[in-house]
Amino acid sequence: MVNNTLLLEKKLDKYLGYLINRKKSSQAAQSLLKDFVETRESLEKTAGMIKDPDDEKLRIRNLKRINFRRHSYFLLFRINGDVVEIVTMFHELENYGDKLTKELPVKK
Repeated sequence: MVNNTLLLEKKLDKYLGYLINRKKSSQAAQSLLKDFVETRESLEKTAGMIKDPDDEKLRIRNLKRINFRRHSYFLLFRINGDVVEIVTMFHELENYGDKLTKELPVKK
């Protein structure tokens, strides 16, 4: 089973809204959404096979990464038993390390 977090849903809405409202391209938004759905579906089959990340910021949050197939975005997810929880997403050009620290601070 794959679940989305509220944070992920807000980020997806933000990216889609940008493509629709700022770039005036509903076609680009539809294409991104299709790629998101396909990437999400592939997690049901492949999540457990994805290697643990080298990135310390991901490791300490127990997150793994999967790239979209056709777009420059990626999902960050964690596995809890039989459940894959998609936590958030980023565009590859973003400084995701700094944003991740703000979005998901590590509790000490």
